[in-house]
Amino acid sequence: MASAFPAVRTIKTYTVTPRPNPDAPRQIHLSAWDLPFLSVNYNQKGLLYAYPPNLSVEQIIQRLRSSLEEALFHFYPASGRLRVVTCQGGGITCHVEVGCEGDGAEIVHAIADGVGIADVVAADGQDLPELIKEFFPLNLAVNFDGCTNPLLVVQVTELIDGFFIGLAFNHAIIDGTSFWHFLNAWAEIARCKLAGKEVVLSQPPVHDKWFIGSYGEPPIRLPYSSPTEAIVRFSPPPLRDRMFHFSSQSLAKLKARANQECEKGSISTFQALSALLWRCITRARCLPIKQNTTCRFPIQNRARLQPALSPNYFGNSFHPISTTTTAGQLLENNLGWAAWLVHEAVSNHTDSAIRDLVHEYMQNPYTYKSRNDIHRIMISSSPRFDMYSCDFGWGKALAVRSGIANKFDGKLMAYPGWEGEGSVDIEVCLSPECMSALEKDEEFLAVVSPPIELGVLLGGVKHVGLLN
Repeated sequence: MASAFPAVRTIKTYTVTPRPNPDAPRQIHLSAWDLPFLSVNYNQKGLLYAYPPNLSVEQIIQRLRSSLEEALFHFYPASGRLRVVTCQGGGITCHVEVGCEGDGAEIVHAIADGVGIADVVAADGQDLPELIKEFFPLNLAVNFDGCTNPLLVVQVTELIDGFFIGLAFNHAIIDGTSFWHFLNAWAEIARCKLAGKEVVLSQPPVHDKWFIGSYGEPPIRLPYSSPTEAIVRFSPPPLRDRMFHFSSQSLAKLKARANQECEKGSISTFQALSALLWRCITRARCLPIKQNTTCRFPIQNRARLQPALSPNYFGNSFHPISTTTTAGQLLENNLGWAAWLVHEAVSNHTDSAIRDLVHEYMQNPYTYKSRNDIHRIMISSSPRFDMYSCDFGWGKALAVRSGIANKFDGKLMAYPGWEGEGSVDIEVCLSPECMSALEKDEEFLAVVSPPIELGVLLGGVKHVGLLN
């Protein structure tokens, strides 16, 4: 279907390089949590803002450039490039590292003619507009392309009444926790500079990579002469992409229902919501009753390790875990039963389980492959990420959106709701026929809440510190 909007036009691209950091090493070895991401897309997330008064687009971009330069000084891996080193001995192998020569990141200035905030914030019942994917750079680039592409590219797209900041960040060097840690630190730097204050980060990054010495010291050798042997590029099929809102009150009722039904009293809100989505999407797919179906989601390692990693550990530190049952069992049993399966998967992810997974990876390194699988759902991102505190001095964002990266039938992304208070937004990617069925599912519709109206979003944005 042809887009109702003209293409986004690129105006100018800026290279942003930090001043030399004496603490930055010449290279950083990738860990067993980083290397699997070489074959998947960059992480694409972005924020929509209303235009602040008394601030031009040129001033906005200059503020972003100046503060990004400082942010890259502190988060120096983001200004490097990936590089492959061939190893000899015991067969030809290679390892991948980050070269920290300060090559820099990029900021792209673009314009979406005739497009306004209302076009980006889809109305209730509407799919997210196709145009959003053009608000992000490096579409469908895989992380291994970071050997030649910047590891971070930012696109600032002008709209009629606002602008969108879309990031493509190499997933081989950051996970979602580090992505939002970086973005909040960048915004903090911008506010410090605006106020004329010395930049002292409230949460400086920790760059010491985590390895288990008994499993072999870095670098981790991959069983290829080049990682290109393991790279599989994936193009998503036709999908419908919608955002669904869940108020804190609706989620509280859902959690109470799940705990009452499972009679265990320890189901979390995330576990109850995951179980609901798994059940309703499985029903919408009309899977055979004996067909296995899986609920898969990433789980953090930082706090589960003993001793725990710093919450400011910069890099990847999670594993995707899953729980599986048959479609028949999932739908014949109640929500609490499904939520308990999710709960057990979370509870079993302990320090020893994490170390076992790392050991298995060291014995047989692999890369993740994106693929369509109508027998599973994958829930990524997290409503715990601090997305709406990214205030660069022009107020709170209106919405969080994602690009085309790593999307497939059954991919779901969880975000905090704009109003906070425990509300959640879920972005759902499904085949057109499955999405149509989900939109009619009574169990699902009983929990979904009306979205926050655009007028409320615009009225809730406060512009501070904008006069120059």
